[in-house]
Amino acid sequence: MTSPQDEPSSEDVEIRLLSSAVELEEASEILMQVWGSNTPIVSREMLRAVQHSGGYLSGAFEHGRIVGASFGWLARHDGEPALHSHVTGLLPGARHLGLGRLMKFHQREWASARGISWITWTFDPLVRTNAWFNISVLGGEIAEYLPNFYGQMTDSINANDESDRVLVAWRVDGAHTPTGTDPESRRHVTTPEDIVTLRRTDPDATVTWRRKVRDALMAALADGFVVVDFTKDGAYQLERPL
Repeated sequence: MTSPQDEPSSEDVEIRLLSSAVELEEASEILMQVWGSNTPIVSREMLRAVQHSGGYLSGAFEHGRIVGASFGWLARHDGEPALHSHVTGLLPGARHLGLGRLMKFHQREWASARGISWITWTFDPLVRTNAWFNISVLGGEIAEYLPNFYGQMTDSINANDESDRVLVAWRVDGAHTPTGTDPESRRHVTTPEDIVTLRRTDPDATVTWRRKVRDALMAALADGFVVVDFTKDGAYQLERPL
Protein backbone atom coordinates (compact mmCIF):
# COMPACT_ATOMS: atom_id res chain seq x y z
CA MET A 1 0.00 0.00 0.00
CA THR A 2 1.55 3.50 -1.23
CA SER A 3 0.76 6.88 -2.67
CA PRO A 4 2.21 8.97 -5.52
CA GLN A 5 4.75 11.61 -4.63
CA ASP A 6 6.58 14.39 -6.44
CA GLU A 7 10.30 14.07 -7.08
CA PRO A 8 12.41 14.83 -3.99
CA SER A 9 13.64 18.42 -3.70
CA SER A 10 16.37 17.84 -1.13
CA GLU A 11 19.34 15.61 -0.49
CA ASP A 12 18.16 15.32 3.13
CA VAL A 13 15.93 12.31 2.39
CA GLU A 14 17.06 8.70 2.18
CA ILE A 15 15.76 5.13 2.11
CA ARG A 16 17.78 2.46 3.90
CA LEU A 17 17.40 -1.01 5.34
CA LEU A 18 16.54 -1.36 9.03
CA SER A 19 17.97 -3.88 11.47
CA SER A 20 18.39 -2.59 15.04
CA ALA A 21 15.77 -3.11 17.77
CA VAL A 22 15.28 0.66 18.03
CA GLU A 23 14.69 0.99 14.28
CA LEU A 24 12.20 -1.88 14.29
CA GLU A 25 10.26 -0.29 17.15
CA GLU A 26 10.22 3.05 15.31
CA ALA A 27 8.99 1.36 12.12
CA SER A 28 6.15 -0.34 13.99
CA GLU A 29 5.11 2.96 15.59
CA ILE A 30 5.27 4.83 12.27
CA LEU A 31 2.92 2.34 10.62
CA MET A 32 0.46 2.64 13.52
CA GLN A 33 0.43 6.42 13.02
CA VAL A 34 -0.02 6.20 9.26
CA TRP A 35 -3.06 3.92 9.55
CA GLY A 36 -4.48 5.59 12.65
CA SER A 37 -4.54 2.29 14.51
CA ASN A 38 -4.58 1.75 18.28
CA THR A 39 -2.84 -1.59 17.86
CA PRO A 40 0.30 -2.37 15.84
CA ILE A 41 -0.14 -2.93 12.11
CA VAL A 42 2.86 -5.19 12.54
CA SER A 43 4.72 -5.86 15.76
CA ARG A 44 8.43 -5.31 16.34
CA GLU A 45 8.79 -9.07 16.80
CA MET A 46 7.22 -9.80 13.41
CA LEU A 47 9.45 -7.21 11.73
CA ARG A 48 12.46 -8.88 13.31
CA ALA A 49 11.33 -12.28 11.99
CA VAL A 50 10.83 -10.87 8.48
CA GLN A 51 14.21 -9.14 8.51
CA HIS A 52 16.11 -12.10 9.97
CA SER A 53 14.60 -14.64 7.57
CA GLY A 54 15.67 -12.72 4.47
CA GLY A 55 12.67 -10.48 3.92
CA TYR A 56 12.68 -6.77 3.15
CA LEU A 57 12.48 -4.00 5.77
CA SER A 58 13.33 -0.37 5.07
CA GLY A 59 12.78 3.06 6.53
CA ALA A 60 12.31 6.45 4.87
CA PHE A 61 14.18 9.28 6.56
CA GLU A 62 13.95 13.07 6.39
CA HIS A 63 16.81 14.97 8.06
CA GLY A 64 17.71 11.74 9.86
CA ARG A 65 14.19 11.26 11.29
CA ILE A 66 12.19 8.19 10.28
CA VAL A 67 8.98 9.23 8.51
CA GLY A 68 8.00 6.02 6.71
CA ALA A 69 8.51 2.27 6.64
CA SER A 70 8.07 -0.66 4.28
CA PHE A 71 8.30 -4.40 4.72
CA GLY A 72 7.67 -7.57 2.75
CA TRP A 73 8.64 -11.20 2.40
CA LEU A 74 9.81 -13.62 -0.26
CA ALA A 75 7.06 -15.10 -2.42
CA ARG A 76 6.31 -16.42 -5.92
CA HIS A 77 4.54 -14.86 -8.91
CA ASP A 78 3.99 -16.59 -12.25
CA GLY A 79 6.32 -19.34 -11.09
CA GLU A 80 9.21 -16.93 -10.47
CA PRO A 81 10.77 -15.46 -7.29
CA ALA A 82 8.98 -12.40 -5.97
CA LEU A 83 9.08 -9.92 -3.12
CA HIS A 84 5.60 -9.40 -1.71
CA SER A 85 5.55 -5.86 -0.34
CA HIS A 86 2.92 -6.12 2.37
CA VAL A 87 2.90 -2.60 3.85
CA THR A 88 4.46 0.71 2.81
CA GLY A 89 3.47 3.87 4.64
CA LEU A 90 4.55 7.51 5.02
CA LEU A 91 3.51 10.11 7.57
CA PRO A 92 1.26 12.76 5.98
CA GLY A 93 3.84 15.53 6.41
CA ALA A 94 6.40 13.57 4.37
CA ARG A 95 4.26 12.98 1.30
CA HIS A 96 5.59 15.90 -0.72
CA LEU A 97 9.22 14.72 -0.78
CA GLY A 98 9.07 11.98 -3.41
CA LEU A 99 9.70 9.31 -0.79
CA GLY A 100 6.91 7.05 -2.03
CA ARG A 101 8.61 6.72 -5.38
CA LEU A 102 12.04 6.33 -3.78
CA MET A 103 10.76 3.54 -1.55
CA LYS A 104 9.43 1.52 -4.49
CA PHE A 105 12.68 1.88 -6.43
CA HIS A 106 14.69 0.94 -3.34
CA GLN A 107 12.62 -2.25 -3.22
CA ARG A 108 13.36 -2.81 -6.90
CA GLU A 109 17.13 -2.43 -6.41
CA TRP A 110 17.01 -4.77 -3.40
CA ALA A 111 15.08 -7.38 -5.38
CA SER A 112 17.32 -7.06 -8.43
CA ALA A 113 20.46 -7.66 -6.35
CA ARG A 114 18.93 -10.95 -5.13
CA GLY A 115 17.78 -12.29 -8.48
CA ILE A 116 14.10 -11.65 -7.72
CA SER A 117 11.88 -11.26 -10.79
CA TRP A 118 8.76 -9.54 -9.45
CA ILE A 119 7.51 -7.24 -6.73
CA THR A 120 3.86 -7.70 -5.78
CA TRP A 121 1.59 -5.75 -3.45
CA THR A 122 -2.08 -5.00 -2.92
CA PHE A 123 -4.02 -1.75 -2.83
CA ASP A 124 -7.63 -0.67 -2.47
CA PRO A 125 -8.99 -0.27 -6.02
CA LEU A 126 -11.17 2.66 -4.93
CA VAL A 127 -8.24 4.84 -3.82
CA ARG A 128 -7.48 6.94 -6.89
CA THR A 129 -4.06 8.23 -5.84
CA ASN A 130 -2.77 4.70 -5.28
CA ALA A 131 -4.26 3.39 -8.53
CA TRP A 132 -2.70 6.24 -10.53
CA PHE A 133 0.71 5.75 -8.92
CA ASN A 134 0.79 1.96 -9.16
CA ILE A 135 -0.55 1.65 -12.71
CA SER A 136 0.23 4.86 -14.58
CA VAL A 137 3.42 5.97 -12.82
CA LEU A 138 5.13 2.67 -11.98
CA GLY A 139 3.60 0.61 -14.77
CA GLY A 140 2.44 -2.20 -12.49
CA GLU A 141 0.10 -4.87 -13.86
CA ILE A 142 -3.20 -5.75 -12.20
CA ALA A 143 -2.88 -9.50 -11.73
CA GLU A 144 -5.95 -10.31 -9.62
CA TYR A 145 -9.02 -8.83 -7.91
CA LEU A 146 -9.37 -9.94 -4.28
CA PRO A 147 -12.81 -9.21 -2.76
CA ASN A 148 -12.89 -8.45 0.99
CA PHE A 149 -9.33 -9.78 1.12
CA TYR A 150 -8.51 -9.00 4.77
CA GLY A 151 -12.03 -9.27 6.15
CA GLN A 152 -13.16 -6.57 8.59
CA MET A 153 -10.49 -3.97 9.38
CA THR A 154 -10.60 -1.55 12.31
CA ASP A 155 -8.00 1.11 11.54
CA SER A 156 -9.21 4.65 10.88
CA ILE A 157 -8.56 4.47 7.13
CA ASN A 158 -10.35 1.19 6.31
CA ALA A 159 -13.04 0.95 9.00
CA ASN A 160 -16.68 0.65 7.90
CA ASP A 161 -15.86 -0.76 4.48
CA GLU A 162 -15.11 -4.12 2.89
CA SER A 163 -11.40 -4.71 2.35
CA ASP A 164 -11.32 -5.32 -1.40
CA ARG A 165 -7.83 -5.26 -2.91
CA VAL A 166 -6.20 -5.72 -6.29
CA LEU A 167 -2.85 -7.45 -6.64
CA VAL A 168 -0.16 -5.49 -8.49
CA ALA A 169 2.74 -7.28 -10.18
CA TRP A 170 5.76 -5.13 -11.08
CA ARG A 171 8.56 -6.63 -13.17
CA VAL A 172 11.92 -5.95 -11.50
CA ASP A 173 14.05 -5.89 -14.65
CA GLY A 174 11.52 -3.88 -16.64
CA ALA A 175 11.76 -6.40 -19.47
CA HIS A 176 8.18 -7.65 -19.33
CA THR A 177 6.27 -6.52 -22.43
CA PRO A 178 2.48 -6.63 -22.10
CA THR A 179 0.54 -8.45 -24.77
CA GLY A 180 -0.92 -6.16 -27.42
CA THR A 181 -4.52 -5.12 -26.84
CA ASP A 182 -7.46 -4.02 -28.95
CA PRO A 183 -8.35 -0.33 -28.33
CA GLU A 184 -11.76 -0.91 -29.90
CA SER A 185 -12.65 -3.22 -27.00
CA ARG A 186 -11.90 -0.63 -24.31
CA ARG A 187 -13.99 -0.57 -21.14
CA HIS A 188 -13.99 2.20 -18.52
CA VAL A 189 -14.55 1.62 -14.80
CA THR A 190 -14.93 4.84 -12.82
CA THR A 191 -14.09 5.32 -9.12
CA PRO A 192 -15.28 7.75 -6.42
CA GLU A 193 -13.36 11.00 -6.07
CA ASP A 194 -12.38 10.43 -2.42
CA ILE A 195 -13.32 7.08 -0.91
CA VAL A 196 -11.53 7.83 2.39
CA THR A 197 -13.80 10.83 3.07
CA LEU A 198 -16.84 9.00 1.71
CA ARG A 199 -16.39 6.20 4.27
CA ARG A 200 -16.85 8.77 7.05
CA THR A 201 -19.62 10.83 5.50
CA ASP A 202 -21.80 8.44 3.49
CA PRO A 203 -21.56 4.71 4.32
CA ASP A 204 -24.39 3.82 1.93
CA ALA A 205 -22.62 5.49 -1.01
CA THR A 206 -19.43 3.70 -0.02
CA VAL A 207 -21.16 0.33 -0.28
CA THR A 208 -22.66 1.27 -3.66
CA TRP A 209 -19.30 2.30 -5.09
CA ARG A 210 -17.57 -0.76 -3.64
CA ARG A 211 -20.00 -3.20 -5.23
CA LYS A 212 -20.13 -1.29 -8.53
CA VAL A 213 -16.36 -1.25 -9.04
CA ARG A 214 -15.96 -4.81 -7.76
CA ASP A 215 -18.57 -6.19 -10.15
CA ALA A 216 -17.22 -4.27 -13.15
CA LEU A 217 -13.54 -5.10 -12.62
CA MET A 218 -14.10 -8.74 -11.72
CA ALA A 219 -16.37 -9.24 -14.74
CA ALA A 220 -13.89 -7.61 -17.11
CA LEU A 221 -10.92 -9.58 -15.77
CA ALA A 222 -12.92 -12.81 -15.94
CA ASP A 223 -13.69 -11.98 -19.59
CA GLY A 224 -9.98 -11.77 -20.32
CA PHE A 225 -9.57 -8.00 -20.27
CA VAL A 226 -6.42 -6.43 -18.84
CA VAL A 227 -5.96 -3.03 -17.19
CA VAL A 228 -3.94 -0.82 -19.54
CA ASP A 229 -4.19 2.53 -17.76
CA PHE A 230 -5.71 4.56 -14.95
CA THR A 231 -6.74 8.09 -15.89
CA LYS A 232 -6.13 11.24 -13.88
CA ASP A 233 -9.89 11.69 -13.55
CA GLY A 234 -10.17 8.32 -11.83
CA ALA A 235 -11.12 5.58 -14.30
CA TYR A 236 -9.63 2.17 -14.99
CA GLN A 237 -9.07 1.54 -18.69
CA LEU A 238 -9.30 -2.10 -19.75
CA GLU A 239 -8.79 -3.71 -23.16
CA ARG A 240 -8.99 -7.22 -24.53
CA PRO A 241 -5.64 -8.77 -25.54
CA LEU A 242 -5.16 -9.42 -29.27
